[in-house]
Amino acid sequence: MIKRLTRKFFVRPTLEVAKDLLGKFLVRKYKNKILAGKIVETEAYIGPQDKASHGYKMKRTKRNRAEYLIGGHVYIYLVYGMYWQLNISTEKRGLPRCVLIRALEPVIIEENQKSKNKKLTSGPGKLCRYLKLDKSFYGEDLTKSKRIWIEDRGIKIKKSEIVARPRIGIDYAGKYWANKKWRFYIKGNLFVSKK
Repeated sequence: MIKRLTRKFFVRPTLEVAKDLLGKFLVRKYKNKILAGKIVETEAYIGPQDKASHGYKMKRTKRNRAEYLIGGHVYIYLVYGMYWQLNISTEKRGLPRCVLIRALEPVIIEENQKSKNKKLTSGPGKLCRYLKLDKSFYGEDLTKSKRIWIEDRGIKIKKSEIVARPRIGIDYAGKYWANKKWRFYIKGNLFVSKK
């Protein structure tokens, strides 16, 4: 049975949410069409202690205020002036914690087309381009939105299928935080950004 994820899912500990999002479906309504993909890779950011988090030491800016919203809200921002990054707030209001959605497996791709099109959504910027996401989604509530949400379609990912690796592109946070195995992906999935 297909069901939309509720607030209860997102207000749990960030590492649990990051792993449990694997196998769920990110759904976007765009011009009377549905664009969707199975979440196959995530990264957790657990401020205020996490030096890689935008909310490190409870830093608050106009850019990161959505990271402080109660679990289930969109925190989207631009990197390198061209790539949108989709994050979802987690846990309780006032704590800067979120999960970055790193890669999707599009549902429209047929089995024999997967390897050919694996670059379509195999990275945070690519999946935002595929889903037509931009700053207009900033702060959107995934539990209530009519244009973006996450569904549970009954796919169970076993613990043995989840790979944990260090996060990508956060060397600035120092060795301790850069080596945290807070990036999770489905073993063997062709759409994972980096093995």
